[in-house]
Amino acid sequence: MSLMSREEAEVLLKKYIKNEKMLAHCLATEAVMRALAKKLKKDEEKWGLAGLLHDLDVEICNGDLNVHGRETERILRDKGLDEEIIDAIVMHNEQLAGRKRHTEFQHALAAGETITGLIMATTLVYPDKKITSVKSKSVIKRMKEKAFAASVSRENILECEKIGIPLEEFVEISLNAMREIGERIGL
Repeated sequence: MSLMSREEAEVLLKKYIKNEKMLAHCLATEAVMRALAKKLKKDEEKWGLAGLLHDLDVEICNGDLNVHGRETERILRDKGLDEEIIDAIVMHNEQLAGRKRHTEFQHALAAGETITGLIMATTLVYPDKKITSVKSKSVIKRMKEKAFAASVSRENILECEKIGIPLEEFVEISLNAMREIGERIGL
């Protein structure tokens, strides 16, 4: 099994995902995963690819959590992608996988892809709608408001603690990673 290049992965992503907000989510997740890999001294390319490609089939399956991940798994296996990446991607949707996440990579992807939604939602309630204005304490405050971005799983975000990163630090790492690509993701 091998890694595909970052360029090949983005071409593949754009083949399957047309929605600009979903593309931004995938790019944000890639940035967060690379930052987490750097912090945890893991393979930044591998973790970045998992972040970029984790929702590859979301438009194919119409977001149906009973099947979300199955097509991605098939597509990536056909491409000969690293099995560890495929596993982390499948496991970001425990409903399809039928088992609980148990590896650092799986927990990182679940927490990393979920925090992007909370950060994006927080950014959009700021008057200037710019991620550079967002403070990590605002994201943490919003996390405690169950009605705010209600579809964002707080439990998934808290999986950051299972990889040894306290919530406050996790939010800061994620926010900084997303700030670096703010223009690219429309924030």
